[in-house]
Amino acid sequence: MKLNNATIAQLGEHIAHPTYPRQALGHGIVHIGVGGFHRAHEAVYTERFLRLTQDQNWGICGIGLRESDRAMAQVLREQDYLYSLMELGQSEHPRVEVIGAISDYLFAPDSPAAVLEKLASPQTRIVSLTITEGGYLLDDHSGEFNFDHADIVHDLANPQSPRSVFGYLTTALATRRERGLPAFTLMSCDNLPHNGDKARHALLSFAARHDQVLADWIADNASFPNSMVDRITPITTSAHKDLLRNFAAIDDAWPVVCEPFLQWVMEDDFCNGRPAWENVGVQFTADVAPYEQMKMRLLNASHSAMSYLGYLMGYRYSHEVMQDTRLSGFIRSFMDLDVTPTLGTIEGISLDQYKDTLIERFANPRIGDQLARLCMDGSSKIPKFILGTLEERLEAGAPAHRFALILAGWALYLHQAQAPGADYKVEDPLADMLLSACQERDGLSTRFLGLEDIFGTQLGASAALVSAFETALKQLEKQGVAATIDGLDQVA
Repeated sequence: MKLNNATIAQLGEHIAHPTYPRQALGHGIVHIGVGGFHRAHEAVYTERFLRLTQDQNWGICGIGLRESDRAMAQVLREQDYLYSLMELGQSEHPRVEVIGAISDYLFAPDSPAAVLEKLASPQTRIVSLTITEGGYLLDDHSGEFNFDHADIVHDLANPQSPRSVFGYLTTALATRRERGLPAFTLMSCDNLPHNGDKARHALLSFAARHDQVLADWIADNASFPNSMVDRITPITTSAHKDLLRNFAAIDDAWPVVCEPFLQWVMEDDFCNGRPAWENVGVQFTADVAPYEQMKMRLLNASHSAMSYLGYLMGYRYSHEVMQDTRLSGFIRSFMDLDVTPTLGTIEGISLDQYKDTLIERFANPRIGDQLARLCMDGSSKIPKFILGTLEERLEAGAPAHRFALILAGWALYLHQAQAPGADYKVEDPLADMLLSACQERDGLSTRFLGLEDIFGTQLGASAALVSAFETALKQLEKQGVAATIDGLDQVA
């Protein structure tokens, strides 16, 4: 059964689906960057809100800005913007529901004027983003916006035909101001510290270069809530499509797969209204920072830690890593000994229980979370999720050997990726720079830790880190990952 409006009525009673009039949905939310995570997270919360309230003002219009978004645009259009969500947990069978909160999708390369008009529409009250950690074009160390990016150079010269997210947002907000319309809330749903603050800084930096008066208006009228988002969402495979077809008799060209766990903690800072998401599980708070730091330093950092070391051991899925007692023990030790001392007390959270939950989530064999996915974009992830913790621990005089092993695993992964016949993929915005630094073994430590775009100047020059890194790299090459981890217990 192909998924579309006409076939919803044929779904079995065990499959939840839209119970509100989708054809009447207004698009109070416009989302830029519709991928697996958005469809498993914000769209799911919004779907539950729509089913609960029948409120027709808060549907979602998706927007794709890149040529790579064309496939998503086509699939959603052919399915009347419906898609299937499969939760894979401990149960033998998946939990399946059909999500209808997205009821339109605009593909910017084909219709930039339509995208600008949608963003400028008085109906649009929230613009949300999942544009990846690197999509904000902010230097990890200086915080400065990258005005040299080709799309930014183009957009400053051609504001009516933008390419970048910040070009579109700025032009649309200028139109809203000219028309006497209120600004919208810009809501980042990306995995980076202080994501709302980062979105604000990036947008205002771009807007000020374009028009300082407009930037001041945006600063005074728009809002940028910080949030912590969490749900493991692996890449959809053909096996997932087959599982959906066999279990639910649904033929979906691009279902989304996720774990049962779902969390969203957010500041209640919305300038133009919002759905009552708190009625469907969203936690609103005055200060997201402790929650986002907990999640990024424990979950996201552990993902990066397991990805390269696991790949070097021949594993390809996170649950395989967790089944190896050496690696799972290393991950838990990293969380307990290196990360937890930096977190303090977090209201309503037991850190021990949270870490137990993470280990259980990582070990879920049905989710099939690919290490290749976790290995992507290391230059964006490592600085945000690991290096801040490392800096704090070095300042406290703590040993750096577990951090060094994680970084050495990343470097060795990049080195071995260049060997003939290697099946290691390096998908990273700084891939050329990383591969060049790690191409030759001689001098690798100096070149790698000397990458100021990643490590800055002080961290890369830390004698304690350099020594621990070189030791870990030599041990990985000589003994392998398992024996190197065994030797960590002998380090003070």
